[in-house]
Amino acid sequence: MLTEIVQDPRSHRYSASKGIKGLRKAQGGYYGRRFGVKLDPDTQVVATLGSKEGFANMAQAITAPGDVVLVPNPSYPIHDFGFLMAGAALRYVSVEPNAEFFHALECAVKHSVPKPTAVILCYPSNPTAYVADLDFYKDVVAFAKKNDVFLLSDLAYSEIYFDNTPPPSVLQVPGAMDIAVEFTSMSKTFSVPGWRMGFAVGNERLIGALDYGAFTLIQVAATAALNGLDECIAETREIYKKRRDVLVEYFDNAGFPVTSPRASVFAWSPIPEKFRHLGSVEFSKLLIEKADVAVSPGIGFGEYVRIALVENEQRIRQAARNIRRFLETADETLHSVIPIGARR
Repeated sequence: MLTEIVQDPRSHRYSASKGIKGLRKAQGGYYGRRFGVKLDPDTQVVATLGSKEGFANMAQAITAPGDVVLVPNPSYPIHDFGFLMAGAALRYVSVEPNAEFFHALECAVKHSVPKPTAVILCYPSNPTAYVADLDFYKDVVAFAKKNDVFLLSDLAYSEIYFDNTPPPSVLQVPGAMDIAVEFTSMSKTFSVPGWRMGFAVGNERLIGALDYGAFTLIQVAATAALNGLDECIAETREIYKKRRDVLVEYFDNAGFPVTSPRASVFAWSPIPEKFRHLGSVEFSKLLIEKADVAVSPGIGFGEYVRIALVENEQRIRQAARNIRRFLETADETLHSVIPIGARR
């Protein structure tokens, strides 16, 4: 089928700006099956060039210079920079979906001039892997309606979860469609990041502000994936779960305990105690230099690093062995591990 489509000259023209009809219907069907959310493919779904681009363009569409936006901290970079590029001011709130999150929202509304324009959500979270439940979303929707702010929800990791409770969508909350847009991606669900195919769904007025036109061939392939059997999604989920389990077990045995993530393709873990005074950047440099292991520093959060589950189980075990050798010899080989207070 794809061979026929690529040989059709019409496939190489500009594509439908909102996405081909079949693809938008397929995304609507996915939301119906997975979340019980009914979407109008003509007005409430748009195919984007990846969820990141969709998010950045939405930030541009709803933000004017000087607007205030509430962003979880830490968060995926585009959640910040999409709005900074539009001239907005950011107010940071706790990323953990608990009472502290809502306290920060209330304080931001009370002390911000002008009043905040939007609240950013990302659960399962990148980088922390926190997962929100439906009760949390109900409270967020109530807050947003009360304060007349938009909700932008990044749900890129909705299908990568490791217990029996699939992460919900904010659009499952009655009335959320009035103020919310949600972004998903083919990248993580189907392991096809190179397709650059994502979606924005939700409030039709906000959806109407987006316009793309991805390559028709990719849209046809994405339609087939969304309409296909869900077994491949379950297989992908199981692959990440096995990697997660190996990471937690072997890193713990190596002396680098890792908090077991409930979802996403990341672990967000404290730095081993004797290295915490170095901060995440210097510790990450040490792992590359001394253990041939790359992690992402939690810049601004000193004592944390993000570990991605992107390698197979054998490579994860090898990384753990390298880290164990490094940690066992660090006191003898690295003067930088001496506590700051003990230096002369």
